[in-house]
Amino acid sequence: MAGIFKAYDIRGIYRQTLTDDLAYKIGRAFATYLKCRKVVVGQDMRPHSTPLFNALARGLTEQGVDVIHLGLCSTPMSYFANGKLGADGGIMITASHNPGEWNGFKLCRQQAIPISGDTGIRDIEKIVNASSFAAPAPVPGHISEINILPEYVKHIQSRVALSRPVHIAADFANAMGILEARCFDGLIQVDPLFDTLDGTFPHHEANPLNTDTLKTLQTLVRSKPYDFGVAFDGDADRAGFIDEQGSIIPMDLITALIAQSLLAQTQGAIFYDLRSSWIVKEVIQAAGGKPMMSRVGHAFIKQQMRDADALFAGELSGHYYFKDNYFTESSALAVFCIADILCRTGRPLSELIRPLRKYHASGEINSEVENTAQILATLRKRYADGRISELDGYSVEYADWWFNVRVSNTEPLIRLNLEARSDALMKQKRDEILAVIRGH
Repeated sequence: MAGIFKAYDIRGIYRQTLTDDLAYKIGRAFATYLKCRKVVVGQDMRPHSTPLFNALARGLTEQGVDVIHLGLCSTPMSYFANGKLGADGGIMITASHNPGEWNGFKLCRQQAIPISGDTGIRDIEKIVNASSFAAPAPVPGHISEINILPEYVKHIQSRVALSRPVHIAADFANAMGILEARCFDGLIQVDPLFDTLDGTFPHHEANPLNTDTLKTLQTLVRSKPYDFGVAFDGDADRAGFIDEQGSIIPMDLITALIAQSLLAQTQGAIFYDLRSSWIVKEVIQAAGGKPMMSRVGHAFIKQQMRDADALFAGELSGHYYFKDNYFTESSALAVFCIADILCRTGRPLSELIRPLRKYHASGEINSEVENTAQILATLRKRYADGRISELDGYSVEYADWWFNVRVSNTEPLIRLNLEARSDALMKQKRDEILAVIRGH
């Protein structure tokens, strides 16, 4: 059981750190903690998602909870179902982009409000460890089944009006993007890669952040005229984009384009995570929106979005959050926003992205260290003359460059993100800060 209760979800290797018996206990603990009466539960295509559902549902119903089983669905679909069906909570059985032997649970309250380590996962872990469950209900709950896909497709398509046909290539990685993409039926022509559900991931891991996984998609996009390419992760709550020339687009630049698409229709606040390029804030301001910086991590971003009633938020990892999906991810809506801006401008994606490649970013660089506190103290002392923020880790901004360092929640790592107005300055400052981090 050690280590499976994480900052944002519960995740482990099936039959090793995550067993059916533990899933049963998590079901009981979830019901005990949330005092819920109706819970929606969805699952991905991993072969062990079904036995985990059976065990989890047994624990939930034993506590008197009625379980609405969504069956196979994407994580965005499960969030939609949570809000649409008026559930008290939701659980998605998935290990996202992890390899096939992994599985886990993403947890929500009502209206798809996430449960993170700080807002419930640690409490659920304590209940499981102590077996301090509430007494079983005198009358157990029952299990019903609902196919939420038609309602989700209708919901997403009602927000779309494309002015011309759009043709894309999509890499589904044998995972839940196959169902998420049903939203494109009749509106976007899709040429698919790896569009058979297979939880063993026979072709490549379902992780668009690993650019090696995008090579087959890049080759396909370059083989014939497409508007763009998209790759989904395992549970389809993240997406990576390729322009019509086959070039990988940084995910923060996609945030900027989606912001432009949404702000062309309605004004409001847009969040971007603090690792994002300066250009994101500039684009939001130029489009008449209110740019707002967020911490890294979906639980923080979703709460900040709710507090500000924001239209949208984008994260450097490829999570795109929409007010129109209960302030949660919708990869389908992200794809439609990119299609919309292509239709409205009449320009290819590479041309729209080109002016956004204004600055030079290091990308996220991880360094394994032992004395994180000492390193942060040194950085604070050395870079005390810039504009400082401690929203998430330690950020310093100067006129021509900025950096952020954060400590990993789960590993002895320091993560560096840095951007500058020139490539030479980026490399100089990157190496300078890495020397501090790795020289201790």
